[in-house]
Amino acid sequence: MGSLLDSIAGLPVHALVVHAVVVLVPLAAVGAILMVAARGFSRRYASLVVVIAGVAFASAVVAKESGEQLTKQLGTPTEHAALGQVMPVVALVLFGLATVFWLVDRGIPMNRYRPLWLTLLGVAVIVVALWSIWWTFRVGHSGAEAVWKPIMARS
Repeated sequence: MGSLLDSIAGLPVHALVVHAVVVLVPLAAVGAILMVAARGFSRRYASLVVVIAGVAFASAVVAKESGEQLTKQLGTPTEHAALGQVMPVVALVLFGLATVFWLVDRGIPMNRYRPLWLTLLGVAVIVVALWSIWWTFRVGHSGAEAVWKPIMARS
Protein backbone atom coordinates (compact mmCIF):
# COMPACT_ATOMS: atom_id res chain seq x y z
CA MET A 1 0.00 0.00 0.00
CA GLY A 2 2.12 2.84 -1.28
CA SER A 3 -0.42 5.11 -2.96
CA LEU A 4 -2.43 7.90 -1.38
CA LEU A 5 -5.52 6.19 -2.83
CA ASP A 6 -4.83 2.90 -1.03
CA SER A 7 -5.85 3.53 2.57
CA ILE A 8 -6.46 6.09 5.27
CA ALA A 9 -6.00 4.99 8.87
CA GLY A 10 -6.02 1.37 7.74
CA LEU A 11 -9.32 1.63 5.82
CA PRO A 12 -9.55 1.50 2.03
CA VAL A 13 -9.99 5.00 0.58
CA HIS A 14 -12.59 3.59 -1.80
CA ALA A 15 -14.84 2.45 1.06
CA LEU A 16 -14.66 5.94 2.54
CA VAL A 17 -15.09 8.11 -0.55
CA VAL A 18 -17.95 6.18 -2.15
CA HIS A 19 -20.20 7.51 0.59
CA ALA A 20 -19.55 11.05 -0.63
CA VAL A 21 -20.55 10.01 -4.14
CA VAL A 22 -23.69 8.22 -2.96
CA VAL A 23 -24.83 11.32 -1.07
CA LEU A 24 -23.57 14.19 -3.23
CA VAL A 25 -24.55 13.01 -6.73
CA PRO A 26 -28.25 12.52 -5.85
CA LEU A 27 -28.22 15.72 -3.77
CA ALA A 28 -26.82 17.68 -6.73
CA ALA A 29 -29.34 15.98 -9.02
CA VAL A 30 -32.30 16.95 -6.84
CA GLY A 31 -30.90 20.46 -6.58
CA ALA A 32 -30.54 20.65 -10.38
CA ILE A 33 -34.16 19.54 -10.83
CA LEU A 34 -35.26 22.22 -8.38
CA MET A 35 -33.17 24.82 -10.26
CA VAL A 36 -35.15 24.07 -13.40
CA ALA A 37 -38.54 23.74 -11.70
CA ALA A 38 -38.42 26.71 -9.32
CA ARG A 39 -36.93 30.02 -10.41
CA GLY A 40 -36.78 31.26 -6.82
CA PHE A 41 -34.76 28.23 -5.79
CA SER A 42 -32.49 28.71 -8.77
CA ARG A 43 -31.90 32.37 -7.89
CA ARG A 44 -31.04 31.59 -4.26
CA TYR A 45 -29.33 28.20 -4.33
CA ALA A 46 -28.09 27.42 -7.84
CA SER A 47 -24.50 28.36 -7.02
CA LEU A 48 -24.59 25.94 -4.06
CA VAL A 49 -25.99 23.19 -6.30
CA VAL A 50 -23.17 23.76 -8.79
CA VAL A 51 -20.55 23.57 -6.01
CA ILE A 52 -22.09 20.33 -4.70
CA ALA A 53 -22.13 18.91 -8.24
CA GLY A 54 -18.45 19.83 -8.64
CA VAL A 55 -17.50 18.14 -5.38
CA ALA A 56 -19.62 15.13 -6.40
CA PHE A 57 -17.68 14.90 -9.66
CA ALA A 58 -14.33 15.13 -7.85
CA SER A 59 -15.50 12.46 -5.39
CA ALA A 60 -16.54 10.19 -8.27
CA VAL A 61 -13.08 10.51 -9.82
CA VAL A 62 -11.39 9.67 -6.50
CA ALA A 63 -13.80 6.75 -5.98
CA LYS A 64 -12.99 5.36 -9.43
CA GLU A 65 -9.24 5.72 -8.97
CA SER A 66 -9.26 4.32 -5.44
CA GLY A 67 -11.47 1.46 -6.63
CA GLU A 68 -8.86 0.59 -9.21
CA GLN A 69 -6.23 0.52 -6.44
CA LEU A 70 -8.47 -1.73 -4.34
CA THR A 71 -9.00 -4.18 -7.20
CA LYS A 72 -5.24 -4.65 -7.46
CA GLN A 73 -5.37 -6.07 -3.93
CA LEU A 74 -8.71 -7.89 -3.87
CA GLY A 75 -9.58 -8.70 -7.46
CA THR A 76 -12.15 -7.13 -9.72
CA PRO A 77 -15.89 -7.24 -9.14
CA THR A 78 -16.46 -7.02 -12.88
CA GLU A 79 -19.95 -5.51 -13.05
CA HIS A 80 -19.21 -2.95 -10.34
CA ALA A 81 -15.90 -1.98 -11.95
CA ALA A 82 -17.54 -1.51 -15.35
CA LEU A 83 -20.33 0.62 -13.94
CA GLY A 84 -17.90 2.56 -11.76
CA GLN A 85 -15.80 3.50 -14.78
CA VAL A 86 -18.78 5.48 -16.10
CA MET A 87 -19.70 7.21 -12.82
CA PRO A 88 -17.26 10.14 -13.18
CA VAL A 89 -18.63 10.79 -16.68
CA VAL A 90 -22.19 10.83 -15.33
CA ALA A 91 -21.17 13.22 -12.54
CA LEU A 92 -19.29 15.44 -15.00
CA VAL A 93 -22.29 15.71 -17.33
CA LEU A 94 -24.52 16.63 -14.38
CA PHE A 95 -21.99 19.21 -13.18
CA GLY A 96 -21.57 20.66 -16.67
CA LEU A 97 -25.26 20.98 -17.48
CA ALA A 98 -26.11 22.40 -14.04
CA THR A 99 -23.30 24.94 -14.43
CA VAL A 100 -24.39 26.02 -17.93
CA PHE A 101 -28.03 26.25 -16.85
CA TRP A 102 -27.07 28.34 -13.81
CA LEU A 103 -24.82 30.71 -15.75
CA VAL A 104 -27.40 31.32 -18.46
CA ASP A 105 -30.44 31.41 -16.18
CA ARG A 106 -28.93 33.99 -13.83
CA GLY A 107 -28.17 36.25 -16.76
CA ILE A 108 -31.79 36.60 -17.83
CA PRO A 109 -33.03 40.00 -16.60
CA MET A 110 -35.76 39.75 -13.96
CA ASN A 111 -35.86 36.00 -14.61
CA ARG A 112 -39.52 36.29 -15.69
CA TYR A 113 -39.58 34.18 -18.82
CA ARG A 114 -37.15 31.57 -19.93
CA PRO A 115 -36.65 31.29 -23.67
CA LEU A 116 -37.65 28.03 -25.31
CA TRP A 117 -34.03 26.90 -25.77
CA LEU A 118 -33.38 27.40 -22.05
CA THR A 119 -36.52 25.43 -21.23
CA LEU A 120 -35.21 22.63 -23.47
CA LEU A 121 -31.85 22.82 -21.68
CA GLY A 122 -33.81 22.53 -18.43
CA VAL A 123 -35.44 19.35 -19.72
CA ALA A 124 -31.97 17.99 -20.51
CA VAL A 125 -30.85 18.91 -16.98
CA ILE A 126 -33.78 17.01 -15.50
CA VAL A 127 -33.14 13.94 -17.69
CA VAL A 128 -29.44 13.90 -16.77
CA ALA A 129 -30.28 14.43 -13.09
CA LEU A 130 -32.63 11.44 -13.08
CA TRP A 131 -30.06 9.39 -15.02
CA SER A 132 -27.37 10.29 -12.47
CA ILE A 133 -29.55 9.18 -9.57
CA TRP A 134 -30.31 5.89 -11.32
CA TRP A 135 -26.65 5.34 -12.26
CA THR A 136 -25.50 6.08 -8.70
CA PHE A 137 -27.95 3.47 -7.45
CA ARG A 138 -26.72 0.90 -10.01
CA VAL A 139 -23.06 1.43 -9.16
CA GLY A 140 -23.69 1.45 -5.41
CA HIS A 141 -25.92 -1.61 -5.51
CA SER A 142 -23.43 -3.60 -7.56
CA GLY A 143 -20.66 -2.62 -5.13
CA ALA A 144 -22.73 -3.58 -2.12
CA GLU A 145 -23.52 -6.93 -3.75
CA ALA A 146 -19.84 -7.50 -4.49
CA VAL A 147 -19.00 -6.96 -0.83
CA TRP A 148 -21.98 -8.46 0.96
CA LYS A 149 -23.21 -11.36 -1.19
CA PRO A 150 -20.21 -13.58 -0.40
CA ILE A 151 -20.47 -12.71 3.30
CA MET A 152 -24.19 -13.44 3.42
CA ALA A 153 -23.71 -16.68 1.48
CA ARG A 154 -21.37 -17.96 4.20
CA SER A 155 -23.87 -17.40 7.01
